[in-house]
This record gives sequence, structure tokens and C-alpha cells, in this order.
Amino acid sequence: MTSPSYIGRFAPSPTGPLHFGSLVCAVGSYLDAVAHGGTWLIRMEDLDPPREMPGAAERILHSLDTHELHSQRPIEWQSRRHHLYQNALEQLREKGLVYPCGCTREQIRRSGGHRRATCRQYTPGSDALTALRFCCEGEEERFDDLWHGAQIQHTVEDPILKRKDGLYAYQLAVVVDDIAQGVTCVVRGADLLDCTGVQRRLFRALGAEPPGFGHMPLVMNESGQKLSKQNQAAALDDARPAENLLQALRFLGFHPPAELILEQPRHILAWAAARWQRRQIDPRNRLLHQ
Repeated sequence: MTSPSYIGRFAPSPTGPLHFGSLVCAVGSYLDAVAHGGTWLIRMEDLDPPREMPGAAERILHSLDTHELHSQRPIEWQSRRHHLYQNALEQLREKGLVYPCGCTREQIRRSGGHRRATCRQYTPGSDALTALRFCCEGEEERFDDLWHGAQIQHTVEDPILKRKDGLYAYQLAVVVDDIAQGVTCVVRGADLLDCTGVQRRLFRALGAEPPGFGHMPLVMNESGQKLSKQNQAAALDDARPAENLLQALRFLGFHPPAELILEQPRHILAWAAARWQRRQIDPRNRLLHQ
């Protein structure tokens, strides 16, 4: 099971320390890349300074290093790649695929969502702040997900690619970076499945073939919410990397032998990579102990 051209990645946002749900995602993307003879990258998505936690990026990288999840190329930081995002916007502008939008959240709420036909676009001489939106409203995207099978997604609203405050949006940056880094397979959490159709369309608008996509199950808390920084998920205990990895492997459908707890993280990961099979993953979101 080898594919020398396989390039995968893990791309955390520094809004808080790594938690167990993030570890599951990192381990799954790492194992899929290694098992296919590919390359695994780490990219820090530090694109939204107001939401970032001071020191979180360093804590995340320390946690990954402690669990011996190492990027096989230099780590990229989105905060250093703004020129690439602006170049991409210019490409889309030349194709007539972006337009300015001055609609406020309240206006969008009142109208039941954003509609291009009624958008309050920028007019010369106006001091109104505007966002830039990508033209894809009403379009349909079909693709196969590695774990969720055939997907049909309808775009009901043109997504924002650059915000009114001047910050580049996730939808744009993630696609531009995946193109620049040659990513061929995106393995990530199921919470991002719904935005995949728009991203695939954006890949093609920028002249690139979309990568394959696989969305792994989310780890849920007792309240039925996914483990996340916003829901105050506990930070990983970096003092127990072997236990954390074995717990993540069980969530991903492995049945590791008890004696594996005595091994170093790199040996645990090597054991799992040699046995990785996509079909073993139950795609349903669930509690950790289930």
C-alpha cells in the first residue's frame, strides 16, 4: 500500500492547546500518510489573531513533538503567507469570481441568509467596509469521501474569502496552502465535511485538481458536543504520550496489545502504521469510551 506522491497534513489553529480530539485527527492523518508511503506535514493556521491564545502554537507543537508526530518538511505558518492569499484573490478577481459585499450580519439575518442578487456591494466613494465573496451560490458539488461515501453538496451562499476587517478567511487560505504544498489527501475531522464542496470548487477556480478528502469521526463529550477548545476540552497531558496514543488508536478501531504501553511513542506509531486500514474506522461521532 504505497503512493510516493501522497502528501497529507495536519493543520491546527492556535486557539488553545491540543486536546484529545485534535490528537485523534493528527494520528489518523499521520497514519494514513505513512501507511501509503507518503509525506506528512504540519501547518499552523494562525490566520485569526483575535481568536488566538498567546503561546498556544508553541504548546501545540510541543505536544505533537512529545507524541513524536513530526512534520516531514519545515512547518508552515499561515501568518507568513498573506502574499499567496492576495495573489489568489487577484487570480479570482481577473476571472470575475469574487465581488465586494458590504452586507452586515444583521442585514443577512433579516433576509434569511446572503443572496448575491440583493447584496449591498461596494460603490465608489463609499466608506463602508466590505468583504470579498466567492461566486458559487446555487452550485452543486459531488465527491466521494473516504469514510462517508458519496456526497452531494449544494452551495446556498457565496462564502467570504476576505473579511471586512482585512483578515483572509479560512476557506481561501486552506485551499491556497494545500495547492502550494502539493497536498493530495486531506484527512481531517467530520466537522469540516460540510465545507468541502466549496473548497473543491475553489481548488478548480485556482487551476488545481482537488485532493482526496476523508473526514474522521469526532470525539464527543457527555453533552453531545465535539471535544473542542470552545467547549473547554482538557489539554492533553504531555507527560503520558503512550497512554494518549493508545487511547487514540482504540478510538480509531485498533486493538493494541496491553504491553504496547511500555513502548516509546515512535514504536507505537510504527506498530499502528503497519496495521492501518481505512475500513476499520467507524465514521460515527461518539463518546470516547464507546
